[in-house]
Amino acid sequence: MEMIAVKSSNVHSIGYENGTLYVRFLGGALYEYYDVPGAEYDAFLNAPSKGRFVYYRLRGRYRYRRAV
Repeated sequence: MEMIAVKSSNVHSIGYENGTLYVRFLGGALYEYYDVPGAEYDAFLNAPSKGRFVYYRLRGRYRYRRAV
């Protein structure tokens, strides 16, 4: 799975594969969000604020875990 670097003060890179959205934060933590529609990934790529997108569109909406 390819991670795409993004311009953000909070998010380093994002990736998407088989309904799982991967978010790597600048501190190095990697989170996996499950059952995310492809359209939501596209919206994330185009969001002006990646950090706000995570907070308002991903957290609490999709099941997730911090990857090790």
